[in-house]
Amino acid sequence: MTHAAATTDTVAGWLTSFETALRSEDAADAVAAVFHEECWWRDLVVLSWNLVTVEGHAGVRELVAHTARDAAPRDFTLLTEVTATPAPDNVTQGWFRFTTSTATGRGFVRLRGGRAWTLLTAVDELVGHEEAVGVRRPLGAEHGADPGRVSWVEQREQESREFASGRAPYTLVVGGGQSGVALAARLRRLGVPTLVVDSREKPGDTWRSRYRSLCLHDPVWYDHLPYLPFPPSWPVYTPKDKIGGWIESYVEAMEICFWGSTTCRSAEWDEDAERWTVVLDRAGERIELQPSQLVIATGISGRPQVPVIDGQDVFAGRQEHSSEHSGEGDFSGTRVVVVGANNSAHDIAAAMWENGAEVTMVQRSSTLIVTADSLRWLQRGLYSEEALAAGIDTEQADLLSAATPYRLVPSMSVPAWNHIRERDADLYARLEEVGFRVDFGVDGSGLGMKYLTRAGGYYVDVGASELVASKQIGLASGEVVELTADSVVLSDGRHLPADLVVYATGFGPFRDTLADLVGPEVADRVGPVWGLGSGRPLDPGPWEGELRNVYKPTAQPNLWIQAGNLMQSRFYSKYLAAQLKARFEGLPVRVYRPSALAVGAAAAAEG
Repeated sequence: MTHAAATTDTVAGWLTSFETALRSEDAADAVAAVFHEECWWRDLVVLSWNLVTVEGHAGVRELVAHTARDAAPRDFTLLTEVTATPAPDNVTQGWFRFTTSTATGRGFVRLRGGRAWTLLTAVDELVGHEEAVGVRRPLGAEHGADPGRVSWVEQREQESREFASGRAPYTLVVGGGQSGVALAARLRRLGVPTLVVDSREKPGDTWRSRYRSLCLHDPVWYDHLPYLPFPPSWPVYTPKDKIGGWIESYVEAMEICFWGSTTCRSAEWDEDAERWTVVLDRAGERIELQPSQLVIATGISGRPQVPVIDGQDVFAGRQEHSSEHSGEGDFSGTRVVVVGANNSAHDIAAAMWENGAEVTMVQRSSTLIVTADSLRWLQRGLYSEEALAAGIDTEQADLLSAATPYRLVPSMSVPAWNHIRERDADLYARLEEVGFRVDFGVDGSGLGMKYLTRAGGYYVDVGASELVASKQIGLASGEVVELTADSVVLSDGRHLPADLVVYATGFGPFRDTLADLVGPEVADRVGPVWGLGSGRPLDPGPWEGELRNVYKPTAQPNLWIQAGNLMQSRFYSKYLAAQLKARFEGLPVRVYRPSALAVGAAAAAEG
């Protein structure tokens, strides 16, 4: 028997045992018996109506006990034609599909010793409420003669007018960046009446308004939006105005109802009516809507975080936060101090140098640096031309990425980052020679947790690191304690001459943004947003196993948060859309929220 055939038989045999266990009288214990002692089960909506990861036999038992009876998972079938990345040593893996009482699902299992080590189960479609795509796409043309015909453009305009005149959308999405429009595109295909509002005039303006040198640091294969991948000629790294134009065209192509120049002033929850009252300012006109579901898609950042420093009122030059910095104009001879050493800080410093400025970067804490080439190398197995050639399309890549539970991300990332440290050793050595403090995470896992926990600064190097290493961009370490009329003063007493100070100091917590929209009481009820509770810097525990309060039910009924980069917006919008569609259709939804026991079984293993 070939290795491939043996693998197929092993996974098929496990699926049979798994389904039999789910149907048994004592399903919780029976299912736990087919899992490895060290195990993780990640479920995306299909069983739990939530995004959850449970750990160990205790977690498996609890998930099954709370979900299996209602979901009734069955008809597990091995998918032998679907490609996966190579399995780790002593691991057998495979794809499968299955059905439940309300949905079809897909899954991916990794076996150790014939028992499940990691398991992913994810909703594919709600039965009877599938997306209007492919063979279910709309006809479009209405053939025949009809004196009352309403054209396509008239239908679009009518929908917007009805929302403005009081017909509430079922879902109101606040925020028209990639997160908001990705979700709205999914909901449109599911037939859920949805309106997107944004304070900026046009879709994509959230990108256009940023500093002129900004581009996506993730490569094109990672950044597609749902349904409409970039053309094959699209550049590897997308300039910010180009992605802004793409989002604008995406809104038109996906027929998203979008109101620009519209600010959400307030939102109040009516518990008796089970709906929101949302006050909007649309280009000076006050409009009140009463949607059932409210989605905040303004990003996970709060207000710009500008440090309060003695002497800011006497500084004779210009001060601005990185979010306000456009980079426009001639900076020849201008003395620029950039406070911070994150992505924005490096990009702005390099752009100022290109425009003739004398630039100094102030590094306040250590920073992870990864070159763009090394990041592409890191992602090559899932998101690259090579992966596509191997049969791994974007959907499979997303699911394979999701199949690794967050608890395992650091340990599985360390070997790759050790290779990157060797690969770019010369750059790191030269940065350290000029005093730049390089950081690979508390456990050497690099970006493995920084993307997920906001656990400190990082920079995807697209050129600024060479300028720092060669001293063409000056470097100073320490805290800024004072501004004089023409300088920035550091804690060690040094004065950095300055005509312009750019604060690349990040943003406050998302709670501030949420409180502005729905009130501090609701914001406090929801709790922390983003992060895993990993205990790493800026990510206090307890461990939750999933990103906190995004893409899933929050403690506030009918309030949802959609956020993240393009990949996260694309992938998780599917699962949030499925949850909203189920509620729109009145399907029986019983949300499972795992206990501390179910998510904390492996806490000691991480240390």
